[in-house]
Amino acid sequence: MKAINLGKNQQIPSVGLGFWKIDNALAAEVTTEAIRVGYRHLDCASDYGNESFVGLGIENAIRKGLCLREDLWVTSKLWNTYHHPEHVELACRKSLKDLRVDYLDLYLIHFPISLAYVPFEERYPAGWFYDPSSPNPAMKPSPVPIADTWGAMERLVEKGLVKNIGISNFSTSLIRDLLSYAAIRPAVLQVESHPYLVQPKLLRYCQGEGIVFTSFSPLGAPSYIPIGMATEKDSAMNEPLVRSIAASHKKSAAQVLLRWGIQRGTAVIPKTSNPARLFENLSIFDFELTVDQMRGIAALDRNLRFNDPGVFCESAFGCFYPIYE
Repeated sequence: MKAINLGKNQQIPSVGLGFWKIDNALAAEVTTEAIRVGYRHLDCASDYGNESFVGLGIENAIRKGLCLREDLWVTSKLWNTYHHPEHVELACRKSLKDLRVDYLDLYLIHFPISLAYVPFEERYPAGWFYDPSSPNPAMKPSPVPIADTWGAMERLVEKGLVKNIGISNFSTSLIRDLLSYAAIRPAVLQVESHPYLVQPKLLRYCQGEGIVFTSFSPLGAPSYIPIGMATEKDSAMNEPLVRSIAASHKKSAAQVLLRWGIQRGTAVIPKTSNPARLFENLSIFDFELTVDQMRGIAALDRNLRFNDPGVFCESAFGCFYPIYE
């Protein structure tokens, strides 16, 4: 497994397993199996609703001797309803308890979206709706300055609950502003990126600032087809160029896209619960794309974003909330 240096003798594995939309009934088994076949990077979040099951899988893998806790890179994310400083540590400790670990390797602000607080005992995970039982359920924005939230994130590092802190779904302007006051700089930015959403300027900016760029949905459409946010025609794996490159290397189209991701200097976190796919997605270190192949895949860019709050929040959660230009 190759890794990206973060400094301070820390490395984040280049390929991780994303747990978004992995069923609770499968999550524990998938976690243990992923660790068995070689995954050491587990990407979790409060909002995914399966952290307690992932925790069971981690515990089981350690008990079986498949790894030590220090071998793993475990990421979780602060949900939108916990941005107020007094709620940040509570949310982090809840994830720690569910994941059955004493510390997180990385804790991210999930979105630059601050919503009204929902107590754990009322609903967890809190989700997007403030009151799902109301006649017209909707999001309820409750603005909190990112500086306030970030200060509380920094205190998690000071208390030893978290080794690194970072951000997700942030733009260059928000990152630049954050860097102007951060006592602890963000170690990682996690954003959607794939051949239809290359984001070259954002990647270049992060590399210049020493912020590791992690790509979620690195295969693009497949994660969004089952929930009606994409169709088969939106899949870069069907591109003739990608299929041709895959055939030339005797690899799958998915492996080519993941290889493209790590070869451009990003970490990738594909999602699967299929044991064969778990192994396949990890088997991308025995070939290399040529310069022309890398450029050809990058040229597929359509600026096509599947995960856009400016679109899905209005249609699904009754609130127009754009965060991208």
